[in-house]
Amino acid sequence: MKVIRGAITTENTREDIFKDTVILIEEIMRRNGLKKENLISIFFSATKDLTAAYPAEAVRKEMEFDDVPMMCFQEMEVNGSLPKCIRVAIFTNIDEKQEVKHVYLKEAKNLRPDLA
Repeated sequence: MKVIRGAITTENTREDIFKDTVILIEEIMRRNGLKKENLISIFFSATKDLTAAYPAEAVRKEMEFDDVPMMCFQEMEVNGSLPKCIRVAIFTNIDEKQEVKHVYLKEAKNLRPDLA
């Protein structure tokens, strides 16, 4: 099992959370050559200022990932942390030897400049 991480910033509207979550997941899938069959589960966290929609709902509805288990959590609130940020951990069944590419988009690039 390999876990691929990523993050993106967004605005607190249902439309933006849906749009940006899909952009993030599609980019992770593209960069890593993933297919839906490679996904074991997806865990999302969001900062407490994102309240308009669940990121998992966006993926289920927009990408039709109904059979992929997903959970959403609130990110820890830490002084000075990046606001309006969705983070993701995608658990996959890809080969252990395959190199993974973590994806950080928009302002979330600042979280891991070494990976962005």
